[in-house]
This record gives sequence, structure tokens and C-alpha cells, in this order.
Amino acid sequence: MVFTVCSLTFFAFSTSLSAQSSSALYHQLLKLLETKRVLYIAAHPDDENTRLIAYLGNSEHAQVAYLSLTRGDGGQNLIGKELGLELGMIRTQELLKARETDGGKQFFTRAIDFGYSKHPKETLNNWDKEKLLSDVVWIIRKFQPDIIINRFNREPGTTHGHHTTSALLSVEAFGEAGKSSAFPEQLSVVKPWQPNRVFWNGYNWGAPYAPRPDNLFHEFPVGDYNPLLGTTYSQIAADSRTMHKSQGFGATAQIGRGQDFIELVAGEPFDQDPFEGIVNRWTQIDEGPKIEKAISGVLEHFDFLNPSTNIPRLLEIKHLLDAVEADAPWVLEKQAHINQIIFDALGLQTEFLSNKQFAYPSAEINCALVLNNPSNIPVTLSSFEVMGKKVAIQKPLQDNEALHLDLPLVLPDDYPLSQPYWLEEEPQNNLFTIANQEDIGLPFNRPAVRGILYLKVGNTEMSREIPLKYQYNDPVDGEINQPFTVIPEIQLALNKENLFVLNGTPAEIEVEVSFEKELVEGDLVLDGLSPQEYALVNKAVDKGKKKTIYTVQVKGSSGLGKKKIGVKYQTVQGKVYAQGIKKISYAHIPNLTYFPASNFNLVNLELSTSPQRIGYIQGAGDDIPGVLVNLGYEVSILESASLDAASLQQFQTVILGIRALNVNTDLANQMDELMEYVAAGGNLIVQYNTSASLLTGQLGPYPIQLSRTRVSVEDSPVQIRKGSHPILEEPNSIEPEDFQGWIQERGLYFPGEWDERYKTPFIMHDPGESETKGALLLADYGQGTYAYSGISWFRLLPAGIPGAIKIFVNLIEQAHE
Repeated sequence: MVFTVCSLTFFAFSTSLSAQSSSALYHQLLKLLETKRVLYIAAHPDDENTRLIAYLGNSEHAQVAYLSLTRGDGGQNLIGKELGLELGMIRTQELLKARETDGGKQFFTRAIDFGYSKHPKETLNNWDKEKLLSDVVWIIRKFQPDIIINRFNREPGTTHGHHTTSALLSVEAFGEAGKSSAFPEQLSVVKPWQPNRVFWNGYNWGAPYAPRPDNLFHEFPVGDYNPLLGTTYSQIAADSRTMHKSQGFGATAQIGRGQDFIELVAGEPFDQDPFEGIVNRWTQIDEGPKIEKAISGVLEHFDFLNPSTNIPRLLEIKHLLDAVEADAPWVLEKQAHINQIIFDALGLQTEFLSNKQFAYPSAEINCALVLNNPSNIPVTLSSFEVMGKKVAIQKPLQDNEALHLDLPLVLPDDYPLSQPYWLEEEPQNNLFTIANQEDIGLPFNRPAVRGILYLKVGNTEMSREIPLKYQYNDPVDGEINQPFTVIPEIQLALNKENLFVLNGTPAEIEVEVSFEKELVEGDLVLDGLSPQEYALVNKAVDKGKKKTIYTVQVKGSSGLGKKKIGVKYQTVQGKVYAQGIKKISYAHIPNLTYFPASNFNLVNLELSTSPQRIGYIQGAGDDIPGVLVNLGYEVSILESASLDAASLQQFQTVILGIRALNVNTDLANQMDELMEYVAAGGNLIVQYNTSASLLTGQLGPYPIQLSRTRVSVEDSPVQIRKGSHPILEEPNSIEPEDFQGWIQERGLYFPGEWDERYKTPFIMHDPGESETKGALLLADYGQGTYAYSGISWFRLLPAGIPGAIKIFVNLIEQAHE
């Protein structure tokens, strides 16, 4: 490993400022002094009360963490098409941005969000309670909170079943975490820990919360102003909540006073303060009182105009903290915290930059280490360590003169890929499979490559870990930083997620094999099919782009239904590659990259369809148009300018995407034209909308009133009302087995009331609940046909569910009846 060292006053990479204002540094010292710890627990991204987290972290100066049971994988996405695991990745990063804003930490359990649940019994039928309880106990032991605050109460049926479950697990874990007999396998890493109290963060939906006089409660003034930060806790909370962009949760701060209440659920009673009786942790370690006094001394004599003059006192605190022999989480955090405060007081800038965002194992990377010390405090870069190699440097950092070190790196052949750690193995029973106990709870992967700087500040030795990142300048947004990512050397991309073999007619799929380094000879193999069931019909090699594109004809397997087929590329050396690469990019979060297994759904169907032109008006985002194209339909994406009745006549069917009437104002204003299209003989299919933020009351040709009714159990009973409408027979007969194998739910936000002219072919209900006919409404209007449906087509069709595809095709085929 060779360094080329040069001092530069200007270089290609712009430096990012990590230093904080003097008031922010002072605020960080107040947090360093405080030892209180709070764990906030709920079920999903967005459940957390950002106002209370902001207040506790920035007024009480407590260390606050949010434990979300799930990553929000089962929700909807208002900014794109990503659902499921991809949506979970987006919401994970949105939570990290929220915590970056309000000052908290973030944890997760292994639970996969499987959608809406009405009761905790249903929830725990899907989640392994014992494993999930062990995760909550693990986080309590790992974080060691003094108090726990639950967002939700424990009363079943009052809210989402996931919500209630989070509170039930929290209270049970509160009682178990301090017992050495509970989950003893964790105790090789963590110690039993008993928090003092657990609370409920009281609320009353739709009305001001009034604490019950028979309960112990406490009120926090969460609308207050923080002069050090120059903002209110309400504003911090609004900025934090606005990070949940995939859920459309942009927030405006409340102005003026605000209150939040917590009610005692379990633990020691208190008189005035929920932190009563909680021990000051400084008194529990050697030299703790001395450290506490030293921090107070810096606060008392803090120099706001020249923060680097505080460095000698800060170094004294560091020496005292480093001498503490303790493995308690809070001590380790304080040791890291004082280091960060020192670096910020210096204004020290450190960056580890790659010339590329992506690299594969065995690849060479040109990197640069960039450092600058704008203060008059002498700092020396002693050495730098990366990938287990440490190189002596001994270069001074002074006079605000940037230091630039060229650093070529070679990734080892077996270097791990940047796969999100919870996706490395197949999930089991709605829980992620995580092999390493110590990974459970982590919000995201550690950086793919990280280095350690060894510095001397004066005569004090310090170290700092810095991640390798890719940095570039955007002509509009300026400096952009993205995580450095390790990708497979060979990747497979399929042009279809679902391959439909209709009525025994063979279908084709393209497999693109991309080579990062050089073309490697090998064979394409389809797992799950016999050699007689598929054939390679074309192979195109593009040496310039280092790609080989295979066209494979699939005859299908015996029997109707869906089957997952794996695709792999086996090199002549015997190495097997069976992963694709997917990239997710949004401006408010870092770029996300993951490597899904290269497979597709083979769907064998006996299905009658007709040639049709379909106009699709997108809403909040879904993948249904691609499914319809694969079924043989011609699909055009329509913009608002194309929605006049005359232009629409070229389409036999027009379909509105999910929540289109919640997000598309132009569409809402053109519903009259759509009704004219239907009356003139068109076929209109409207997918689900929510009653909240509905942009028009005109959903169809006759009145429809939406409700919040949903059928959340995917295998709940369905009654087919034979004879109620031709759609049940033409052109494909709908049978009970067509409702088998559905995923996550039947549907959501069904109409609750409708005009008697609508026909209702299905009756659905969750176990133990009353029946609803609102899943699908059908009507003739003029010469045309109309359908409104709350069935979750946006999940079912991209997942290749045969019965759901058949029903949706019948809706489309109304155009030819």
C-alpha cells in the first residue's frame, strides 16, 4: 500500500464541514453531562412521537432511542413504486434521517411488516412471539434505558394490531430483561438490565388528551423554545416527521405551547418527575464525580467566540473518560461523544473518498484521504489504518491548509458484498433471519469500507473512524455524497418478474448477464425446470458493454399455478452467480443498493384475453402496467392532458392507479370526462383511494361513500355471489380456489355505502367480523362499464397471484362484453 502525499490549497474534492456552531457544541456538552436514557417503543416507521423524542433529547438532554418493531415493509409508497423489502429499506433510511434531525438513536427488531392487523392475536399468529420478545429484551439490555415509553396502549381493538403488540411486548420485556433466566443465550454479550419504569405516551385520537386522574402521569412542555438550537421542539419534530416522505408525512410545526403526557404503566411510582430515583450514572464509576465536575467546568467557562480555546479542558475530560475501565454502553458512548466534541471544537474536517461509487471484490479503487485543521491547535496525522493495514504518515495538520493523500486500495477476492444484513438469508414466518445476534437491532449495515485515523491533538493520541464514500458535484445541488458499495462481479438481470405461460403457449424471458471485470465463459441454468421445459433460443454477446443477453423460451411446467424459478450463471471455473442488482435513488436519503436473488415467477394459466389498448392513469405508484403488458395488452401511460372524452375513446379500457384521486388534482377535476368516456362505451376501472385527502367526491357514475373497512387476513373467507354479475363467468369462470395464495390482505378502504345500481359480486370479512360487499362495485353506465375496487391488486398482480390475475382480466374484458 502506497501513499502519495501532497499539501494543497485547492483540490478536486470539496470538503464537507463536520464542525458545529459554538452554541451547538455547548448543547452537546450538556448532553455529555447528562446520563439519563429513554427507550421509545412502537411498531412502524412514523409511529414515533418526534416531538417528545426531540424534547427529551434536547431539553432533558437524555439519550433517546426509538425501537420500531418493523421497517414498514407492508405499507404503501407515495413517492414511487417500491413495495415490500424495498419500501422497508427506504423507510429505514427515512427513520435514520428523522433521528439525525431530532437527535435520537434508532433500533429495529426482526419483525417484517405484513400489513394491517386488527388484533394482537392476529399479529402474533404471524410473528413468533418468543423471538420477537427476545429482540425487545435484547435491545433493552443493549441500550440500558432508565425508562421506557410506549407510543400505544395495550387495549386490543383500539388501534392496529401491530401497535398494540408493540406495547404488550414492551411491558413483558420490561419484566424479563432484568432476569438472568430470561434468554440466557444473550448474556455472553449483554447483562440483565432492569429499567425503572415503563410509560404510555397518552393520546386521544381526534380530541385533546386528558390524563385520567386515577393514573400517575407527567406532562412535558414540548412546545418550548431552545435558545441554543434557535428553534422549538415542535419545529424539530416537524422537520423530523417530514423525513417520512414515502408516507406523505410532511409536517408543519405547531406554534406556541404544546404538551405531551406519559402515564405510568409499570415500575416504581413517582411524585413529581418520571426520572425520580434514577441514579446519576457518574456516581457509579471510579472518577465519575471528577468527570462530571470537569464537564461542568467547561460549561461554566465555555468560550463561544473561539471554541478551540476549550480544547485543553476537553482533553482533560477525555483523559478521565479513557481511564474508566467499564464496558457499559453509556460509558462507551460518552467516550466516543467527547472525541466528537473535540473534533468539532477544532473544526477538523476528515474525508475518505473513492473515485467510484461501486466496486467488486478484487477490484482496484483510487481513494483519497482529505484532512484539514482550521484551528491554531497543533494536530498531527500519525497513521491511517484500512482493511487491517496500518501505515505510518506523521504529517502535521495546521494553518487551515488541506492535506490530500492518494490511497490506492485493492478489495480482497472474498470481500463481503454490501447486501443489507437482514436480507442476506431468506426470511422465515414474517421474521428476518439474522445469524449474528449482535446485528439484531442495527438500523443498517456498517460502512462497506472504513478507515481509522490516528491523530495527535497536542500530546493526546486520538482516533477517528471514517467511512469510504463517493463524492461528486451536481450542477444543481452541489456536493453529493453517496455510500461506497461493493457489488457482485457478475450480475443477472431479468426483463420480467412474472412469466405468463397462457393456455400452454410457450413464453420468452431475457436474461442479461453483466460482467464488471471481463467476460467470463459459462452456462445459464434455470433451477426448478427440467431441461425439456426450457430452451435457449438466442445468445447475444456485447463485448464493449461486457454483457451477454440470453433469450430463453419456457414451455412451462406441469400443472396450473405459480412456481418460483431461479436463474444462475455458472462459470467454467465452477463459480455460481445468482444475484441481480437493484438501485433505489431519492434525494432525501442515501442511494440504496441490494442484490435480490435472480428468479422469476412462472405463472401457468388457462386464461381468455382479447387484444386491447389500455390507458393507465398513475396514482401513488404501482407495477400493474408491466403485468398487463406481459399478459399481452397494449398499455399507454396517460397524462392529464390526454383525459378528454374524445382522446380516451382510442382505449377499450382505462384504469386508475392506486390512490390516484388522492394525489392527482388534474384527474380529480376531469372525472366528468371519464364518465363521458364510460357512457360512450368505455370500460373504467378505479382502484382504491382513501377517504382522507380525497380530491373529489365523484368516484363513479353513481354515489360511492368510502370507509376505512378492510379485510386484512389474506386467507379470510370469500363468498362468490354466482349469478350476481357476468364478470364471475366471462370470459373466465371465477372459482373459490382463485382466492387462494393471496398475500398480505384481501383489500383496504372498501366503500361503506353505495348506490343501489352497483352490483356486488363478492362478500368478504375478517374472522369474527361482519360481512362486507364493498370489495368490488360494478355498474353499467350508458353504453359502458365501470368498476370500483378496494382489492389490493397493486400487491397481488405484481406478485403473480393466478386467481387475482384472472379476476382482474375479467374486469378488463368487460370492454368486449
